Amino acid sequence: MNSVDKITIHNRSHIDDCRIITLDRHHHANGNLTAINTGVELPFDLQRTFYIYDVPGGAERGGHSHYTCHEFIIAISGSFDVTVDDGNEQRTFTLNRPYQGLLVVPGIWRTLQNFSSGSVCLALASHHFDENDYVREYEDFLRLKKKKNNE
Repeated sequence: MNSVDKITIHNRSHIDDCRIITLDRHHHANGNLTAINTGVELPFDLQRTFYIYDVPGGAERGGHSHYTCHEFIIAISGSFDVTVDDGNEQRTFTLNRPYQGLLVVPGIWRTLQNFSSGSVCLALASHHFDENDYVREYEDFLRLKKKKNNE
């Protein structure tokens, strides 16, 4: 994919494209189970899974956007906030249930903060890690978004 295509995908995003998805819960006397299936609950093919834990008090994670990668973010344990930003609007979601996740689409700046003690963040991604898919500076993100508005 060339850089023009990546910028076009990036600029089509709006915070309304990010949403909480509630997953099915299967209750059992000996514990609950939640499954995530590609193409059913997960609206993309899963290519990468990672988790974040032992986040020090007051620390933030994220602080970037992707050109093409979708992510589904879940608080497996504890709680934290995810602020999504499309360059014009921001919205903060509190994740605190292991059966709910936040879908974050490409072209959205995301910041994770307010981690409770012992929290674990699970992220399911549509792409393998590729540093070239990241926009890591907020000013660069805003410039990319502005290109769309000026066209």
